[in-house]
Amino acid sequence: MFKHLLVPVDGSDVSKKSLKKVAALAKGDGAAVTLVYVSDPLPPMVYSDSTMGYGISQKEHAKVCEAYAKDVFKKATTALGAGIKVKSLHIANSNLSEGILDGAKKAKADVIVMASHKRTGIKGILLGSETHEVIVHSKLPVLVLG
Repeated sequence: MFKHLLVPVDGSDVSKKSLKKVAALAKGDGAAVTLVYVSDPLPPMVYSDSTMGYGISQKEHAKVCEAYAKDVFKKATTALGAGIKVKSLHIANSNLSEGILDGAKKAKADVIVMASHKRTGIKGILLGSETHEVIVHSKLPVLVLG
């Protein structure tokens, strides 16, 4: 049915759990998978891993994001298993849903496969839903995994 899946990954538990379903879908259809990680191009004012806090340059921030993306891609590729053609794409965009849609366009995917946190009620209103934003603005089909 689908020949090229775009799968946003972020290293979260929800993202990791969805990879088994993505692997089954990709193997069943003989589809290629492009993993996309979206990072904010602007560094935060301070990094919280320091007790005193410190600023970081945009160049250093980009290096840290790239290293983290590579780690996420490596783990996701391992979780997908053998027999699946996997590519990775790191997108810098301060808007996550726009970054995912940009990744789908660059990868020339024919479907976006996303996990959902299943936020409802007050949590859904306050925290929002990137999956919902992608569904609303995508020109491609979006498959939401629960």
